[in-house]
Amino acid sequence: MNCSEQGGGTDLELSEAIEQAFEGGDVPKIEERIREVFAGLESGELRVAEKVDGQWVTNEWVKKGLILAFRHFEPTLFDDGVSSYFDRIAPRFHDSSADTFRAVGARVTPGAVVRSGAFLGKNVVLMPSFVNVGAYVGEGTMIDTWATVGSCAQVGRNVHISGGVGLGGVLEPAQATPTIIEDGCFVGARSEVVEGVVVEENSVIGMGVFIGKSTPVYDRETEETHYGRVPAGSVVVFGVLNRDKYGLNAAIIVKKVDAQTRAKTSITELLRGL
Repeated sequence: MNCSEQGGGTDLELSEAIEQAFEGGDVPKIEERIREVFAGLESGELRVAEKVDGQWVTNEWVKKGLILAFRHFEPTLFDDGVSSYFDRIAPRFHDSSADTFRAVGARVTPGAVVRSGAFLGKNVVLMPSFVNVGAYVGEGTMIDTWATVGSCAQVGRNVHISGGVGLGGVLEPAQATPTIIEDGCFVGARSEVVEGVVVEENSVIGMGVFIGKSTPVYDRETEETHYGRVPAGSVVVFGVLNRDKYGLNAAIIVKKVDAQTRAKTSITELLRGL
């Protein structure tokens, strides 16, 4: 996951240039090198995080490239014909042609905002929503109305992010794992998944569930409690755990489903009869 030098006036590899600049070193044409990071993210050649041997690994230098943009890019006026923006990071499609959208292969409806440095896979559908810098939205995924995909959040293939969902952004510190929603998941309306929580593949998060790193994710069948992750194939609803004198908000795993069952069963059926 490293790009070699491409006319930046230095023989440093891109990752080395970013690391050096992040530590305050003098790197020639650093703004060009930062733009290489953005281009790599948009093409999918680079990712903020990737799964290696079954574990999610954060590419710290890529995040550092994004952080450097806020240090080196000046606020600029952008006008897309509907509204004006004044920001250090350009809207990704602010001056794009129809050919650009066809090449990306995603459908971007009116009111959707995608910042530069975000990846959209083929057949992604963005309803009026916000996709932040460094985010990854995999092939065939739907981001529904008023949902937010936070900075560096990673969303897999064939995922449904329902209306009003918030996927938390994790830009700093650079070593922090971003919020991750793996392939085949469904996140119900107005739910929040934040602080680098990983929702593993084929899981269903019901409506109005809030999950952060400190939220107990309690499996009612096994009585196990997880923190920071939702195990693969979990069906999760909002609930409360009794703690002597008080109740503690929690996410409750009410059942488990395999990929085959998940593919054949509607979300409504999975959430019934709990």
